[in-house]
Amino acid sequence: MNTIKRFLLSAFVAVSCHWLPAIADAVGQDRPIPSFAELEVAGAIIGEVRINAEDIFDENDPRENYGLYRLLNKLHINTRPSVIQRQLLFRSGERVSVRVIEETERLLRSNRFLYDVSIRPIAFRDGVVDIEVRTRDTWSLEPGGSYSRGGGSNTTGLSLTERNFLGTGASVSWSQGSSVDRSGQQFELSHKQVFGNWTAFDYKTAIFSDGSADSISLVRPFYALDTRWALGGSAAQFDRIDSIYTNSNIVGQYRHQGRTGEVFGGLSKGLINRWVQRYSVGVGYQDDVYLVEAALPPPPDVPANQTLVYPFVRYEVIEDDYVKVANRDKIGRAEYFVRGFNASAQLGYSSTGLGATRDLWLYSGGLSKGFRTRGGDLQTSLSVSGQYGDGRSDRQFLFGNARYFLQTGARTVFYASAEADAVNSSIPTDQLLLGGDNGLRGYPLRYQSGDRRALFTIEERVYTDWYPFRLVRLGGAVFYDVGRAWGGEFENQANPGWLRDFGFGLRLTSDRSSIGNVLHLDVAFPIDAPDDIKKMQVLVKTYANF
Repeated sequence: MNTIKRFLLSAFVAVSCHWLPAIADAVGQDRPIPSFAELEVAGAIIGEVRINAEDIFDENDPRENYGLYRLLNKLHINTRPSVIQRQLLFRSGERVSVRVIEETERLLRSNRFLYDVSIRPIAFRDGVVDIEVRTRDTWSLEPGGSYSRGGGSNTTGLSLTERNFLGTGASVSWSQGSSVDRSGQQFELSHKQVFGNWTAFDYKTAIFSDGSADSISLVRPFYALDTRWALGGSAAQFDRIDSIYTNSNIVGQYRHQGRTGEVFGGLSKGLINRWVQRYSVGVGYQDDVYLVEAALPPPPDVPANQTLVYPFVRYEVIEDDYVKVANRDKIGRAEYFVRGFNASAQLGYSSTGLGATRDLWLYSGGLSKGFRTRGGDLQTSLSVSGQYGDGRSDRQFLFGNARYFLQTGARTVFYASAEADAVNSSIPTDQLLLGGDNGLRGYPLRYQSGDRRALFTIEERVYTDWYPFRLVRLGGAVFYDVGRAWGGEFENQANPGWLRDFGFGLRLTSDRSSIGNVLHLDVAFPIDAPDDIKKMQVLVKTYANF
């Protein structure tokens, strides 16, 4: 009897092993869909690509299924699926590429009108995979006012912005504001795919208390690593008052009128072995006029008017190396840390034979590289620009920066940054300024000035998981700053040395709004301040990052 039982059990197992996989395939439930990496190895072909552009709030989530959220979903016009479709770097009939899918996600996440992006395989059969691209919108209509305080000065404003007009991805904005420098209003219109392809259009016009500004551009850029060509042009004009500062005080002003323009074209062989090289040629134009006005404090010196007309060549090299992280410059959102080597260089020659006022070589360049070191992330960058003629260099600018992130806990990060820049220029308004508005938080804005500047910052950052009403994310920081601006004719003689401060602050951001900025509420205490400086500075400002 035992022998018969063992025989029947063995037969049952054998039959089950033979037929159950076929049954599972038939019902399509028990066999998981391979990952994109596995599909790429298998040589899978992309079949149907489904676009699922979802509401701002997920009504299937009990935490977001409230009357107000349902109302906002109804009032909001979702992104049109065709807008998402045009930004995809993969198409039906192509082979699966993990690299292309990851780059597509990076491109989609760069849209401020999208809150979240998910790309996943949803069906696989006979070597063909169907893919779903799921996005979730942000609230793109932004009426409101703004207020910021930094370095003892206030900035206020009103604005009305729609960053996803009728779900098309177009951005329309009107704003008016007042700062320590000027007041006025501005209108902007932009679309990154204005003709249904990757041609980007931008237009801005503004009227200020001290002048005006207008700009327009139409550019088909190198929008992806494997893009083979680029073409475009831009033009701008401005009319404004430029000021010279020392010890936070204006010591001279003059009117600056300028016009600029550029046309260019570029070619590339695309991505080869994780590297991209791009070559561009073009022609640039720049005209600067400086005027003294009787109603303004007279400047010590007025720059000479200058017109530049210069053909140029440009070279870029990019290494494809990105890492997806969270809680670095944002709170609770996906970010991309660039570890690859990136560099660019441009050289042009402005000739009097083309209508320029001087024969000049014009140069600019930059490079950046990210590193993974002892569990931390380090980002470095360097840039330089200037002009050379008549046997001497003029208007040289040099800037270097390093930022370091070290995870110290589940939701805490140690952050350190160091930056330094220098300028060699005959134009006094090219001076470098340092104060509460640009990193030295315990001091008035533009407290120090010079032709050299250095700033060091350390912070212990906290990225909380508190998510009130599924609307606002909160963080905080304790910080210490040390910096100095020195050299040149307008150096702060009253307090020219190194300055230090410390403080703490809150960070707030709404990832359901297309604004995407981080509100900083800081209290800073100067360490090296004289008696005429407040012993506590309160700063309220918005930044792109934490």
